[in-house]
Amino acid sequence: MTPEEQQRARQGILLAIGAYTMWGIAPIYFKTISEVSPLEILSHRVVWSFVLLAFLLHLGRRWRGVRDVIKSKKKMGFLLSTSILVGANWLIFIWAVNANHMLDASLGYYINPLINVVLGMLFLGERLRKLQWFAVALAACGVLVQLIAFGSVPVVAIALALSFGFYGLLRKKVSLEAQTGLFIETLIMLPAAAVYLLWIADSSTSNLMVNPMTLNLLLIAAGIVTTLPLLCFTGAATRLKLSTLGFFQYIGPSLMFLLAVLVYGEAFTSDKAITFAFIWGALLVFSFDGLKTNRQSRKAVSAK
Repeated sequence: MTPEEQQRARQGILLAIGAYTMWGIAPIYFKTISEVSPLEILSHRVVWSFVLLAFLLHLGRRWRGVRDVIKSKKKMGFLLSTSILVGANWLIFIWAVNANHMLDASLGYYINPLINVVLGMLFLGERLRKLQWFAVALAACGVLVQLIAFGSVPVVAIALALSFGFYGLLRKKVSLEAQTGLFIETLIMLPAAAVYLLWIADSSTSNLMVNPMTLNLLLIAAGIVTTLPLLCFTGAATRLKLSTLGFFQYIGPSLMFLLAVLVYGEAFTSDKAITFAFIWGALLVFSFDGLKTNRQSRKAVSAK
């Protein structure tokens, strides 16, 4: 590896840690504005992300790329679907954090890598290796034990994992640069968000003119909270192999888990403990399989 490649890899690692850490501590932000309703927060998230992304696209002179995508009916069809999925994912996550279901949100993002593998098999023709099958089976057992033994279903976790999993699948199919894609997704959601904020929302925080300045600044910061980790992630993805990047994805849900239990005092009940134990076991198997496959690939390349 050349010094330039080593420097890019180091930058990629720092950007990946930054992205997943910001995603992991995002609940602190949403807890700070918990007096605002989830739909209102979602609408602000859409509006201010749109403004920030428009500014960044203007700086980078990337409007031609946006125009080309808007002209493509096929790509816009995919982005209409992804905008609905990411909007639903954001709304469920905001609600989960502010309704003291952060452990469920954490579980959802732990399950997500396993959902991605299953979706790859079902829709992209990818074949699962034996250890991957075992990891998916362990995760399924964790959910089934919670259902059968405790009569509860981790609905929030499954909804977050599935919505983000299908979002990733469709974004992979449309094959579009992250910043441009998210801008068009927020553009699609913008009319609904604007109508909600201007004419439907009728809460004590819906009028920016009478809100404290600190609250308004926090609501505007929703654009940064949404966009900055994504930009770091995109930067990391261009500098690191996907297999390397994958090992950083557990930072986010782990930080959420610690915040839920240690800071916000959510109860780590026996049904959650058993489900988490199965999921963590599945992720250990999944990670071991990834490392093993990576090592075998390297040996095969060096043997040529």
